[in-house]
Amino acid sequence: MTHYVGIIDGQKDVWGVRIPDVPGCHGGGGTPEQALSDAVSALSEIADDLARRGRSLPAARTISECASDPAIRKDMSETDAFVLVPLIFESGRPARANISMDAGLLQAIDSAAKRRGLTRSAFLASAAREKILSEV
Repeated sequence: MTHYVGIIDGQKDVWGVRIPDVPGCHGGGGTPEQALSDAVSALSEIADDLARRGRSLPAARTISECASDPAIRKDMSETDAFVLVPLIFESGRPARANISMDAGLLQAIDSAAKRRGLTRSAFLASAAREKILSEV
């Protein structure tokens, strides 16, 4: 999975994440986690828009490369920090996957999906997205 370097800033209930390698890509929220989640969504939307126009995102740089870029360092305050923003690019085409898990867990998944009005696949995709985002 590709990760872009983001710069997070804020305090109290106003937070933002900007992605220097993708001009105009930023997220915001009332907590650092909300700002990061919003930045993940923005990055995905930009990637999708570019793909529809036959273009792609610029190459992602490492934290070290961004930290040594004078233009980025000049734009950062002492309280800003680097974060990794995963690119969750949805191709729009479904792919089948054959997975194995405990029958009891599968039954619990089906029950939880039904309560939410989702298919098993939609529930698992949503849970996977949440797990991926919780690790950044």
